[in-house]
Amino acid sequence: MKLISKELENAANKDRAKVFARFFKTEKGEYGEGDVFLGISNGELRRIMKKHWERVGFSDIEMLLHSRIHEKRLVALLILVEKFKDSPEIIYDFYLRNTQFINNWDLVDLSAWKIVGSWLLDKKDRSVLDKLAVSENLWERRIAIVSTFAFIRKGELDDTLRIAKILLRDSEDLIHKAVGWMLREVGKKNQNILRNFLRDNHDALPRMTLRYAIERFEEKEKKRFLNF
Repeated sequence: MKLISKELENAANKDRAKVFARFFKTEKGEYGEGDVFLGISNGELRRIMKKHWERVGFSDIEMLLHSRIHEKRLVALLILVEKFKDSPEIIYDFYLRNTQFINNWDLVDLSAWKIVGSWLLDKKDRSVLDKLAVSENLWERRIAIVSTFAFIRKGELDDTLRIAKILLRDSEDLIHKAVGWMLREVGKKNQNILRNFLRDNHDALPRMTLRYAIERFEEKEKKRFLNF
C-alpha cells in the first residue's frame, strides 16, 4: 500500500489533475462532486498496478478503494480485475459490497464487465443485474448495464436488452450513454436484433441512447431512426 501510494504521488501531475477534475465533473452538484485527482494517465496507472498487484492483499486493496483519490480507487479496481481469475467469487462479492466507492464512469467501465459480468457468465440466475438496474445509486445502475458487455462478447444478447429496457427512462445522461454503448455492441453481433429493439422501444429511447446505438448504421438508416 505504501509503495503504491508513493509511486502514485511521484507520478502526480498538477496541470493534468486540473484537466481531469473538469473532465470528470467534480464541481458541486456534478456527478463527480468531490472526486480528487492526482493527474496520472491510465498507462502509468497500469504500469504501477502490474508492478505490485501480486503482492497486494485485500486489506491494502480496501484502503486504496476507500481513498478519496480517484487514481487510488482505479488502481484498486485494476488489481481486483487481475486477481479475479484466481479468486472469482471472493472478488465478485467484494466488488458488490463496495459499489459506493466505484463512483465514476471510468471506474465502472474498466471493471464491471470484467468482474460482475465475468462471474455471471456461467450462472443461470443473473437477477442481481435487475436489482442494480433499479438502484437509487447512479453507478450501480451503470454497473448493471456495463456488466452485460461480458455476455455480448460471448454472443448472449438477451440480458443486455432486458437491462437496457429497464433503464430507458432513466434520468441520467451517463446511463443514456452506457445503454447506447451496449446497444451498439449488440448491433455488432446482430444488427437485426438491435433494429427490432429500437423500433419496439422507440418512444421510450432517450435521444442520446439512440445516437450511440446507431453509430455504425449507414447514414440513410441513421436518418430514418432519428426521424422515426
